[in-house]
Amino acid sequence: MSHSLQKTTCGIPALDDVLHGGLLPERLYLIDGNPGSGKTTLALQFLLAGVQLGERCLYVTLSETRQELLAGATSHNWSLDGIDIVELIAENEALEGSSLTMIQPADVELSETVQRILDAIEKNNPQRVVLDSLSEMRLLAQSSLRYRRQILALKEFFVGRKCTVLMLDDRTAEGPDLQLHSIAHGVIALYLKPPVYGQARRQLQVLKFRGSDFATGFHDIRIRSGGIAVYPRLIASEHSAEFDSTLIMSGVSALDALLGGGVERGTSTLLVGPPGSGKSTIALQYAAAATERGDHAAAFIFDETRMALLGRSAGIGLTIREGNGPGQLTLRQIDPVEISPGEFAAEVRHAVEKDGARVVIIDSLNGYLNAMFQDNYLAAQLHELLSYLSNKGVTTMMVIAQSGMLGANMTSPIDASYLADCVVLLRYFEHNGAVKKAISVMKKRTGGHEDSIRQIWFDRHGIHLSEPLLRLRGVLTGVPVELTGAVTPMNVPARLRD
Repeated sequence: MSHSLQKTTCGIPALDDVLHGGLLPERLYLIDGNPGSGKTTLALQFLLAGVQLGERCLYVTLSETRQELLAGATSHNWSLDGIDIVELIAENEALEGSSLTMIQPADVELSETVQRILDAIEKNNPQRVVLDSLSEMRLLAQSSLRYRRQILALKEFFVGRKCTVLMLDDRTAEGPDLQLHSIAHGVIALYLKPPVYGQARRQLQVLKFRGSDFATGFHDIRIRSGGIAVYPRLIASEHSAEFDSTLIMSGVSALDALLGGGVERGTSTLLVGPPGSGKSTIALQYAAAATERGDHAAAFIFDETRMALLGRSAGIGLTIREGNGPGQLTLRQIDPVEISPGEFAAEVRHAVEKDGARVVIIDSLNGYLNAMFQDNYLAAQLHELLSYLSNKGVTTMMVIAQSGMLGANMTSPIDASYLADCVVLLRYFEHNGAVKKAISVMKKRTGGHEDSIRQIWFDRHGIHLSEPLLRLRGVLTGVPVELTGAVTPMNVPARLRD
């Protein structure tokens, strides 16, 4: 049938994107996940989408009562009007009148339960069905052979009925039920991963989808009021835009000179140094300069509060106009223990694609590191995020704080220097009885830059850089030695030499 190739929504737009358009209708799908992972919520969203399309929808429950389903729907402000809910119940002759009790595995045989399911489907003639859950049927079957035969019989029953079916399974079979995986046309696995500290993390993975391509890998999800939100894994190659590779300037002439005139649009700059050395202030200077030009900028702040950032900006004379439009800066304070990497990537995409951000600040990678499930994947996810921003022509400023204050043994929680197009190093150093700050460009892929080391300081008039520190050796070690005699290094422009 030609119409069977057309996909139908599963009720979650981002999950439709993962499935490259949605579910193939008239197929049988397995939703596999531990208790609390979101199976029932996903199933209800699937049926509610069917109601909106004018389809008849049926929820067959062997585990939850109608009252429990209604209570769950109420928590999301949903009405289940239009969804037929069938509880599989058995009469108890010991109870008078029409009193009913939920089925228990010991009360009835599997064949009777399956027949009740078939009768409910024939009576309601639905186009969408949810069967919740297969664990009850597995207990009734008592043997894997009998269980498989009954599931195959159910699958055969649905053939030709123009019905899309979701079967829910809670993994009571001690891990994934591969028999179910082989029978179903598609398998969507849900995972619940409680961390040592912070919010429980949920993920989704499409394990199988016959007859269609899909986005592989793990996708972060969150259950909130209104249902499940899916954050598809970011694939940078799927996003691109035309842009002019122009220089982006900070508005501080000496800083721009150090960087060879500025940083190129569509590149990433990593600001590395000890706490308090001025990394965040430099990044914010680029964002403020972008808003002065009429561009939109977005700053994602992990380590300090919005009020502290605004106060620090005012202290150096930076005017921050907050907002989501041109000439404005969006300040988004991020709690690393309450957000997943996928959700963070979605926030960045929204700032770029919806608000039109041309400069993005990530402050800092230390906080981003804390948002990861496993530290091993930070570099891979960060690479994909930076590639996406580059493809969109966005200038990215990243901050990373090193441990230690002085000396050559300072370390970073992750080496992200190879990911960035430009690396700017800041250091404290001791000179003439005072602690001062130095800045130098260590790497720039897309153009020339000064190899010199300059002093940098901040006051209420803004950011200031000195001439190159030609007479100090060992500035980056923290305790420099003053040189005597003529100094004319070849790596300093002639106009700056003594």
